[in-house]
Amino acid sequence: MTRLSRLSRSIEGKVAIVTGAASGMGRATAHLFADEGARVAVVDANRQGIADVVKEIREAGGEAEGWTLDVRDPAGITDLVVAVVDRFGAIDILINNAGITRPAPLQAEAYEESWVEVMDVNLTAHVRMVRAALVHLQASGAGRVVNIASTEGVGAQPFVSAYTASKHGVVGLTRAMAVELGKTGVTFNCVCPGPIRTGMTAKIPDAAKEKFARRRVPLGRYGEPEEVAHATLSLVLPACSYVNGAVLMVDGGLSIQN
Repeated sequence: MTRLSRLSRSIEGKVAIVTGAASGMGRATAHLFADEGARVAVVDANRQGIADVVKEIREAGGEAEGWTLDVRDPAGITDLVVAVVDRFGAIDILINNAGITRPAPLQAEAYEESWVEVMDVNLTAHVRMVRAALVHLQASGAGRVVNIASTEGVGAQPFVSAYTASKHGVVGLTRAMAVELGKTGVTFNCVCPGPIRTGMTAKIPDAAKEKFARRRVPLGRYGEPEEVAHATLSLVLPACSYVNGAVLMVDGGLSIQN
């Protein structure tokens, strides 16, 4: 029987860079992309974490290579892009997932130091990664960029103002890139995870997680990293060619509940 659909839902053979890929949502994304046949550049500042993820992917039959990178280093980003192209021959997909938080009240003595670090990792690095990889994404013919923000990108909580501002910036940056660069054929979209079970939330006691989820999340639970990874995968599919500038909430309904 002849298929009626014409657009592909496969990323097999595509080359994907995933930053912050040694743990949490980045690790889940690297695993999922490799499972779907992509060749994955596993990028993180954690050397051992990178080695573990690459080993896991290869043992499962996938293709991956690891690179250690502090995303605050502009020269390191340039070198990474060159190395990935040398290794895989192209860059089709860029997932800007690396992120940190440094909770601090506005009056804290070290606030400005934390502000600079959070902005460098959570926002400025996204710009640098895109600028470094853009010519290759354009050459792909179906380049995809997904920036990982947060529900903090559309709301706010106390004592994490640097993180909140950075994630609002990621949302705005994604939309600006989508408008400015859409004509090049590269799409730019944003995923905003809500409360997810990652290293960033690991120190929160389970009882507190459960209480928060009951009160704030319509689905009544924290999400899992793989659930975010699948949303990210959807945005990089060849078939997702007309989605540009979208902000996709992956939060169990948290952001829409009054």
